[in-house]
Amino acid sequence: MTADAASIQSRPFEADVARLLHLMVHSVYSDKDVFLRELISNAADACERLRYEAIAAPALLGDDPKPRITLTIDAEQRRLTVEDNGIGMSREEMVEALGTIARSGTRAFLERMQGGEEAGANLIGQFGVGFYSAFMVAERVDVLSRRAGTDEAWLWSSDGKGTFSVSPAELAQAPARGTRVVLHLSADAAGYADRPTLERIVRAQSGHVPVPISIIDKLGGEPAEVADGAALWTRPKSEITEAEYTDFYRSVAGQFDDPAMTLHYRAEGRQEYAALLFVPGTRPFDLFDPERKGRIKLYVRRVFITDDVEILPRYLRFVRGLVDSADLPLNVSREMIQESPILEAIRKGVTNRVLGDLEKLADKEPEKYIRIWEAFGPVIKEGLYEAFERREALLGLARFRTTASPQGWRSLKEYIAGLQENQTAIYYLAGDETAKLESSPHLEGFRARGVEVLLLADPVDSFWVTMSPSFEGKPFRSVTQGEADLAMIPRTDAATDSAQEVDPAVADFVGFVKKTLGDAVSDVRTSERLTESAVCLVAPQSGPDRQLERLLAGSGRLASAAKPVLEINPRHALVTALARLKDVEEPLRADTAHLLLDQARVLDGETPADPRAFAERLARVITRSLPKGERSTKPSE
Repeated sequence: MTADAASIQSRPFEADVARLLHLMVHSVYSDKDVFLRELISNAADACERLRYEAIAAPALLGDDPKPRITLTIDAEQRRLTVEDNGIGMSREEMVEALGTIARSGTRAFLERMQGGEEAGANLIGQFGVGFYSAFMVAERVDVLSRRAGTDEAWLWSSDGKGTFSVSPAELAQAPARGTRVVLHLSADAAGYADRPTLERIVRAQSGHVPVPISIIDKLGGEPAEVADGAALWTRPKSEITEAEYTDFYRSVAGQFDDPAMTLHYRAEGRQEYAALLFVPGTRPFDLFDPERKGRIKLYVRRVFITDDVEILPRYLRFVRGLVDSADLPLNVSREMIQESPILEAIRKGVTNRVLGDLEKLADKEPEKYIRIWEAFGPVIKEGLYEAFERREALLGLARFRTTASPQGWRSLKEYIAGLQENQTAIYYLAGDETAKLESSPHLEGFRARGVEVLLLADPVDSFWVTMSPSFEGKPFRSVTQGEADLAMIPRTDAATDSAQEVDPAVADFVGFVKKTLGDAVSDVRTSERLTESAVCLVAPQSGPDRQLERLLAGSGRLASAAKPVLEINPRHALVTALARLKDVEEPLRADTAHLLLDQARVLDGETPADPRAFAERLARVITRSLPKGERSTKPSE
C-alpha cells in the first residue's frame, strides 16, 4: 500500500467529528462490541447497493456475483480486518463518507454523550456515526477500497486524533471490488482478535444480515461461516425466537432497545409481499425531524431497492423494518416506485395491518399499548389532522389524560361511557402542560357537574380538534371557547345553583365593567363555567380557541388575535362585594375593572397587557383599602 508522498492528502476532520472521536476514545462504554455490528452493517449495505446497481449494469458483478463479508484475525499483530465485496468507494465518496457527518446528528449525539457513561452507552447507531465506533477499540484504522467497475483504489487512514489521509493504493494490494477495513487494535482491545469472541458477537448482533459472514484466522484454522445470510423475514414465524427478532430489530433500526411490538406476516393475493416491522421500545432520536421521514426499507425479492420511499404514512414514521415485494419489477426506477399502483396497494395494506395490530394490542394488552402510546402518541395524533379517512380508527387508538384520570390514560370509549345527563359534547382543554391545565379556572363548572374534560398538552392537539371531528356522534368542544352551555347539566357537587342566588347589583356591575374595558375585550358576561374563581378569559364562539390562537400568533401565522371575552363569576364573594361599592369614586371602580381583566390574564398563563399600569392600579386600590392614617400623603399619579 505504498504511494507517492506528493499524492497523499492529509485533511482535518470537521470540528464536530474530532470532538466525537475524542469522546468515543476517552469515554467509558457498557458495551464496546457495537463497533463490529456497525462495520458489518456498513459492509452489508455496500453489498446490497451493489446488487441494486448490478440490475442495470450486470458487468459490475464480474465473475464474483455472490456477496460476502469476511473477518480476518491476526492476533499476533493485534489486527482485525472486515472486508466486503460490495460496491466500494471512489476517492470522493471516501472523503465524504469517512471524513464528515451530518452536523445536526453529530451535535445531538455529542450533547447526549456528554451526559456521562449512562447517557452515552446506548446511543451509537442512532446518529449515523457507526464507522467512528471503530476508534473505541483501534489505535489506527486503514480503509482500502475499490469501487466496482473502476481501475482505481484508495487508502484512507487515521489515528482518530484529528486528521485523516487519503492516498492512491496499488491495485495489486486492493480488493478486486469492495472495501477492506483494517483495525489496528489497542492493547486493551486485543480480545477482539480472539476467534470465539468474534463468533459470539457476530451471531448475537449480526446473525441476520442478508449477506454471508465468514471468519478466517491467519494463525491457523479453516474459514468458518458464522452467518449464512438467510433473510429472517423469509422464514416461518414459528421457527424464529424472540431473541432473533430482537437482534434483527437492532440491526435494521440501529437502536439498542427491545421492540415494543413485532409484526411479521406475508400477504398473498393481488399483491404478494412480506413485512417485518417493529415498533421501537423508545423514541428514535429523529422522531420529530422536520422532514418527518419514515425508515422502512423496500426490497424486491430480497434485493434492497431503497429506504427513501414512503411506505407508511408520516404519522407512523416511528415504525422500523422492511417490506419485501414479489411483484415490483427489479428494474423499476426510484421515480417510478413512488407512483407505482402496486406500491400504493402495499402502502394501504401495511398501514391497515399496523393500525389493526395496534388496536388488538390495546384491547388484549393495554399496559403494553400504553407504553407505545406514551412514546408515540403525539405522532399518531398527527394522523387525526392529516388522514381524514382513518380518523375514526385513530380516535379509537388515542388515549388521553383527563380530569377524571390526570395521571392515567382514558380512551374515548371510556369517556363516552361516562357522559353526564344532558351532556352532548366531548369537552377538552388544550395547553402546554397537564399540571397547568388541571388548575385552570375553566374547568370549575365542569368539575361541579362531574363532566370529564380531556387535557390536551401536545402541540398537535390544538390543530386536529379544529377539523370538526366527532366520536360516536359527539363533537369535540373547547372549554375555553364560546358559551359553556352547562345550564342543562345538573350539578353533582354539594352546592346548587338555586341555593346561591345572584345579587341583582352584579348585573349592573357587569355592564359597568364592559363599558370601562371598551375595546380591550369583545364582551363581558356572567359565567356558567366558574364556581371558585372570580374571572376567566374565553375565546369568541368563532375562530380559534385560546391555545390555538397562542400557537398561531407565536409562529407568525396570525396577523392579529381576536379580542377575548371576560367572564365574571356572579356568585363570587369578590364580585358581589365590588358590585355593592356604588358609593366609591369612579376612578377606583375603573381600576377594579381593569384589575379583574389582568387577573383573568394571569390565570390564563399570560401577563398583564400593561405591567406598569397594572402596578399603578394595584397600588391605588391597596392604598384606598388602608386606614386613612396609614395612607401616603404623596398624591397618586
